[in-house]
Amino acid sequence: MVRSVRLLFAAASVLALLSGCASTYLLDNQVQSFSQLQGVPAQTGYRFERSLSQQVDPAQQALEALADPALHKAGLRRDDAQPRYSVQVAARTERRLSPYGDPWDRWGGGWGLGFGSRHWGLGFGGPWPRTDSYWFHREVSVVVRELASNRVVYETHAVNDGPWLDNRSVLPAMFEAAMQGFPNPPAGPRRVDIQVGRSS
Repeated sequence: MVRSVRLLFAAASVLALLSGCASTYLLDNQVQSFSQLQGVPAQTGYRFERSLSQQVDPAQQALEALADPALHKAGLRRDDAQPRYSVQVAARTERRLSPYGDPWDRWGGGWGLGFGSRHWGLGFGGPWPRTDSYWFHREVSVVVRELASNRVVYETHAVNDGPWLDNRSVLPAMFEAAMQGFPNPPAGPRRVDIQVGRSS
């Protein structure tokens, strides 16, 4: 039974990987937000702020580009000339063993030996990485600071665990989940599902 479940999950993972953006799926995120804002005028300007380590990270600019659509959807507008807020974004991705995978079977494949009345045969398959071993833990965060008072007025985090490989699709959806409810989000942890991909 366990083997059957693993095989079904592996097949689903392969189909998802091969179909790419032609398929859609719901990305489930665990989100928690904290706010000291009562309201924000539509299209209020912001600029990105970077920590010292982010200033020397060549991937930071690309990460900010992935977060910008979610910030815009939440009602903020990039304005480096006259911003009201600064926004600092961060993300972390960690590969882990799939909860559906066998920790003692990291590779697929095998061998076989057959005999007949006049012939015998030996066959090998693999090894190849098991598709059900792909699993990623991702976290994103957004911190909004009011420039006039130099105080943090909004902070939000989103966490996702799943087999999806492409950060360019997953991270924007996670930022969108993190910004849901801005500027007055619900209190406490909550689940936010975001559709990823598009129908063919």
